[in-house]
Amino acid sequence: MLARLTRVAISAPKRVLALAFLFLVLCGIYGASASQHLLAGGYSDPNSESAQASQQIDDTFKRGGLQVVIKLDAPAGTDMEKDQRAAAVGKSIVSELDALPYVQQPILSVWQDPMLASGLVSKDRSSALIIATLDGGEAEAPAHAKEVASRFEGTRDGITVRVGGQGMVFQQVNEQTTRDLAVAEAIAIPISFLVLIVVFGGVIAAMLPIGVGIIAIVLTFALLRLIGTATDVSIFALNLTTAMGLALAIDYTLLLVTRYREEVAGGRDRASAILRTMQTAGRTVAFSAVTVALALAALAIFPMYFLRSFAYAGVGVVVIAAVTSLVITPAVLMLLGDRIDSLDVRRGVRKLLGRPEPTPRPVEEGWWYRAASWVLKRAAPVGATVVVFLLVLGAPFLSIKFGFPDDRVLPTSASAHQIQQEIRDDFDQNLSSSVTVVATGDVSAQTRAAYSQELSRVADVNSVSGAGGTFVDGRAVAPANPADQRGDVGVITVATNLEPMRPAGEHQLAQLRDVPVPAGLTVKFTGSAATNVDTVDSIYAHLPWVLGVIAIATFVLLFLFTGSVVLPLKALVLNVLSLSATFGAMVWFFQEGHLGGLGTTSTGYLAATMPVLMFCIAFGLSMDYEVFLLGRIRESWLASDRSRAANDRAVALGIARTGRVITAAALLMSIVFAGIAASEVSFMRMFGVGLTLAVLMDATLIRMLLVPSFMRLAGRVNWWAPAPLRRLHDRFGLSEEIDDEPPGTRETNKNETTTQENSDTDQPQEPLAPRVG
Repeated sequence: MLARLTRVAISAPKRVLALAFLFLVLCGIYGASASQHLLAGGYSDPNSESAQASQQIDDTFKRGGLQVVIKLDAPAGTDMEKDQRAAAVGKSIVSELDALPYVQQPILSVWQDPMLASGLVSKDRSSALIIATLDGGEAEAPAHAKEVASRFEGTRDGITVRVGGQGMVFQQVNEQTTRDLAVAEAIAIPISFLVLIVVFGGVIAAMLPIGVGIIAIVLTFALLRLIGTATDVSIFALNLTTAMGLALAIDYTLLLVTRYREEVAGGRDRASAILRTMQTAGRTVAFSAVTVALALAALAIFPMYFLRSFAYAGVGVVVIAAVTSLVITPAVLMLLGDRIDSLDVRRGVRKLLGRPEPTPRPVEEGWWYRAASWVLKRAAPVGATVVVFLLVLGAPFLSIKFGFPDDRVLPTSASAHQIQQEIRDDFDQNLSSSVTVVATGDVSAQTRAAYSQELSRVADVNSVSGAGGTFVDGRAVAPANPADQRGDVGVITVATNLEPMRPAGEHQLAQLRDVPVPAGLTVKFTGSAATNVDTVDSIYAHLPWVLGVIAIATFVLLFLFTGSVVLPLKALVLNVLSLSATFGAMVWFFQEGHLGGLGTTSTGYLAATMPVLMFCIAFGLSMDYEVFLLGRIRESWLASDRSRAANDRAVALGIARTGRVITAAALLMSIVFAGIAASEVSFMRMFGVGLTLAVLMDATLIRMLLVPSFMRLAGRVNWWAPAPLRRLHDRFGLSEEIDDEPPGTRETNKNETTTQENSDTDQPQEPLAPRVG
C-alpha cells in the first residue's frame, strides 16, 4: 500500500501538492471558527446521579442552568440591605434580569428575600450578591453570561457592579483558551523551526516538518468543527491538536528525511531512494501512528465529553499527521531532490571557519554507541539507580487527590476567579456550595417536611428549605415554598458553608446521603459536592477498562512488531514507572503548591480528568519512541548469531542508530508541549508541564538507561515467546516485504558500519534466518 501511495505521490508531485494546498485552504476556511463551535465544560458524567438530578430540575422547573453572580460593592460602612441607594440599584438589576428571556427563575437577592442575607450580604455588609441561572446549557449559557456582564458591569449611583459565577467561568475559559492557543503556537513554531535548522542542517529541510505540522493542525481543526456539529466537543481539544499535530509531524518527517538522505548517500537515485524510504521508515511511521492512536482512542470509553473530545482530536491528528507525512514528504522530496539540503547552515558555518567536511565514521566509534556500551557494562547499578530515582520522584503520587475544576483554573486576574474568591473570604455562606436534593414520589407535606427536618440535623448544615418548609437544626423556621414543588417532583436546598471540593464537604454529602429516606420517596443529590464525588467515582469505574484496552492493544502491537512477549511487558512496566514519576511531580507542583504551583492557584487536588488524559497521551508517545528503538535493535538481533553477546551488541547498535533521532524528536516535542505550559488555565499548564517532563524523561532515563539495562540483564530471554505464539507471529507478525524497485536502481547492502549521521529508526528487511525463542 505504501509503495502504491508513494508511486502516486512521486509520479506527479506538483499535482499532489497543488491538490493538498487546495484542500488545505478549504479546510482552513471551514475550521478557522472551530473554537466558536466547541464547549468549555464536559467534566461530569451525564449518566451520574448528580447529572440526572440537574437535568430533572431543568426539565421540571426550568431552572438549574449555569449560574451567574452579580456582585455589588458599596463604600465601606454601607449596609447593602438597608441603604436606600444600594437597594434601588439592586432592585433595578433584578428587574432588568427578570426581563431577559434566558434568565431562569427564581432570581435570588436580599431585597426579594431577606432570609437569604447570610449568603447574599458580606460580613461587613458592604457587598451584596444577586444570583441567577441561565438556560442554554454549556453551549449557549456562557455567551449569555458575557451579555449579562457587558450589560451590568460598571458603576451605578456609586455602587460598583461586577459579574462572575459558573457561566462567566466557562466564558472566560473559552476566551483564555483561544488566547493561550495563539501564544502556544507563537512559542512552539518559531523555536521548533530554529531547532530543526540545527537538526536538519538546512533551512529548506527544516521547513518541511513545520509545513506538515501546520497542515495536520488545520485539517484536524476542520475535523473537530465537523464533529462538533454532531456531538459535544471540548474547546481544549484544540490545544492537543496544536501540540500533537506539530510534534508528530516533526517526529515523522525527521524519520523520513533522515532515511532518504541515507538512501541517497548509499547510491540510489531520487525515485528509488524515496520508494525505499517509504517502504521502511514509512512503515515505522504507520505502525507508530497506529500505536499512538489506539492509546488515545481509549479515552472514548469515558462518558465525559471533555475526555472523549481528546479521543476525537488525538486519533484525528495522529492519523492526519501520519497520512500527511506519508503523502506530502515524498512529493516534496521528489520535487526538490538535492535542493532539500539547500541553505545548509552547518555546511556554511564549516566553510566560514575553514573546516573540512566531516568524514563518515563507523557507528561503533560514535558517542551514542560508547555511551550505550558503558550502560551495558554497568546494567545492574545503573538500572537500580534510575529505578530508585523514579520511585522517589513518584512518591508524592501516593497522596494524589482528585476534584472538580472550578473558578480557580483561571488566572487571578480573571473577574470570575476574583469574585468567587471574595465570596469564599468575605461571606458567611457560599450559596454556590449548596447541595440540592430532587425528591420524587410521595407528595404529602408531612413526608417531605420530616425528611427536610432530618437533613437539617446533619453537622454543619446551615438550613434546609423546600416544599416541606425551611428548617434549621431540626426546627421549622418558615413555611413551605410552593415554587419548589411541581407534581410529584420537589426540590430541597441544603445550605452549607463547607467547601464542596474539600474532604469536609465530601464527608457532609455522604452524611446527607445516609439520612433515611421515607418510604414512597426517591431522592437524587446534585450540586458542586455531588458532581465532584460522582465525577471522581465515574473515572475510577471506567479507568480499569481504559487501562486494560491500552495494555492489551500495546502488548499485541509490540508482539506483532518484535515476536517477543517479554519486550512488550518490559515496555508496559517501564512506561508506568516513568509516568508515575511524572504524576508525582504534578502532585508536588500543582496539588501541594510547591514553587508557587508554577504560577497557578493550588486547590489541594488535581482536576480529576487531567491525570487520565496525560497518562493516555504520554503512554502513546512513549510507545512511539519504543517502536523506533526496538526496530533498530531487532534489525541487528535478527542479523546476528543470536548469542548473549549479540543481544548486547544489538542493543548498543540500536541506541547508537536511534539516539540522535529520538533525542532530537523529544527535544522538539517538549518545546511544543512547553508552549501549552504557558497557558493561563491551570490544568492546561499542568498538562503542558507534565507532558514536557514525561517526554524528556522517557527519551533519556527510560530509552537510554533503563531499556539497555533491562535488555542486558534479560539477555536472550528478551526475544522469548511460547511456541504457539511464535507460530502466530510467523504468520501474522510485522515483517518487511520490499516491493519491486523502479527500473535503473541498485540495491545497496547495509552493514554494521552504517554511520551515525545517516541512521534512522525504521523497520528493516528481515533476513531468512529462522526466528528463535
